Amino acid sequence: MSRRRRSTLEMGHDSFLDIVANLVGILIILVVILGTQSQAVLQSVQDTQEEEQADAPEATFATEQQLTALASHTMRAQAAQADSNRFEKKILLMDDELEARKRQRGMLLDLLAQAKLAYEDIKKKSDADKTRIAAQQAEVQSLMSRISDISAKRNRLESEKQPVVAVEHLPTPMAKTVFGEELHFRLKGNRLSLVPVEKLLVEIRRDFARAAAGPRDGRIDAAVGPVRGYVARYIMDKQRKMVSNGRGVSPGTQIQLVRMKVEPLSEPYGEPIESVLSGGQMLDVELAGRKPNATTITVWVYPDSFAAFRRLKEHLYAKGFATAARPLPMDRSITGGPQGSRSAAQ
Repeated sequence: MSRRRRSTLEMGHDSFLDIVANLVGILIILVVILGTQSQAVLQSVQDTQEEEQADAPEATFATEQQLTALASHTMRAQAAQADSNRFEKKILLMDDELEARKRQRGMLLDLLAQAKLAYEDIKKKSDADKTRIAAQQAEVQSLMSRISDISAKRNRLESEKQPVVAVEHLPTPMAKTVFGEELHFRLKGNRLSLVPVEKLLVEIRRDFARAAAGPRDGRIDAAVGPVRGYVARYIMDKQRKMVSNGRGVSPGTQIQLVRMKVEPLSEPYGEPIESVLSGGQMLDVELAGRKPNATTITVWVYPDSFAAFRRLKEHLYAKGFATAARPLPMDRSITGGPQGSRSAAQ
């Protein structure tokens, strides 16, 4: 068995050597083939170079004329290059100038747009002025026409015979402060109405009695009415203080009226003055049973009824009653308070 194993190993080793020898032979053959081909390529390149050298003309030196021409061409090339550089600079300058012109153009366009807007505004104002002037001229023409009409009427009236007008004189006695019975009326919008001041004061006193028993102190807003179409809105002042009762001082409640305002429930209110003076019964009913020498009529009169008050005063004077006027602004109500003054009758 030992011999057989040894012979097997020797046979394997010999086979490996044979394979290596074959590979080495193949490599040698490949190297030879590559060397042959490389030599052929080198030879071909050398032949080509030799042919090119044989075909190339022999090197010669430039003549004086050629050098002069070359110098001329060189100078012309340099001049052309200088011209090209100069032109490039000019182009750059022109580009800068063009950009500046564009900016100026934009500014001019903006100014033009602003000028157009200003022109439109001026045109609108001018049109408005023309319209206003035309309206004023039309108004002047209308006024001139009215002046002409008035002048014609004046001339016509001056040429007519003036009638004699009888003026009724109403005596005006000295005013005196009222201390007797006073009857209040309101004359607004040429409408006359009785103002029930005394009855409203009675209602306010009843409120005072109720407020005295109440727990609330200080200033209190309240209202009473309506009485004959009028209401009285007032402010009372309630204070708890020490009060003298004749035998000493004891705690008590003091209530006083601060101010009041009397006004009708609705406007217009009252009977037209024409109806009152032409035989209406309203005024006669109110004056019935009252003595003229002990009664004064106080009329709260508004600016729109001064002429009506003059007629009412004449009517009352004919009946023997003295009249006191209390003028009021159109937006003012009838007011009263502890600091108020009495009427002065005539």
